[in-house]
Amino acid sequence: QVQLVESGGGLVQAGDSLTLSCATSGLTGSMYRMGWFRQAPGKEREFVASIRFIDGTKQYVDSAKGRFIISRDNGKNTLYLQMSSLKPEDTAMYYCAAGRGLELRSSAGAYEYWGQGTQVTVSS
Repeated sequence: QVQLVESGGGLVQAGDSLTLSCATSGLTGSMYRMGWFRQAPGKEREFVASIRFIDGTKQYVDSAKGRFIISRDNGKNTLYLQMSSLKPEDTAMYYCAAGRGLELRSSAGAYEYWGQGTQVTVSS
């Protein structure tokens, strides 16, 4: 059984940094893409970043480039999202997701497994 558990969210001020973690279990092998998505109240779920577990190739939404870093620790089975220079518009529930396949994808439909989310709130 695949489980994804996010942690690390919280209330921060604009300009602050925050690192989200996603502990994974049940993902066998390395033929996975993993990603971070976010959803603000009243808005659709939005792609933030993805990474290919086998070689660490990464992909970001334009608004995250230069501010967010996605990474993984295969030994700890953990995915991370380092966020810096946070803005109020980054406020959302952040979800970790995993999908079978090596091609990096930004569509939520390409990910079969999801965590429960962790809330990030950025005050101005």
